[in-house]
Amino acid sequence: MTEPIACTLTAAEYRDRAADLHRFAREALRERRPIAGGARLTFDLAARERLETLIAAEAECCPFLTMDLRLVLDVTGPAAAAPIIAELLTG
Repeated sequence: MTEPIACTLTAAEYRDRAADLHRFAREALRERRPIAGGARLTFDLAARERLETLIAAEAECCPFLTMDLRLVLDVTGPAAAAPIIAELLTG
């Protein structure tokens, strides 16, 4: 079964989360490149612990996203999730 493209956060929680992600991106995002089905995000390595916390929070509310943290973060999802991926961590 395919996961629905729906975040489980309330509207207020979503606004707070988006603001937090955007602040983090302004501080730590170094590069953003498109990849098949999503985006590759490269962060300042000093931000790894904070990034792990943000990834865990996003995994809770958006189970349709796949996030693979290495030295870069690849965020992919079904085609319908493209607008969400595009907005995620914009600085």
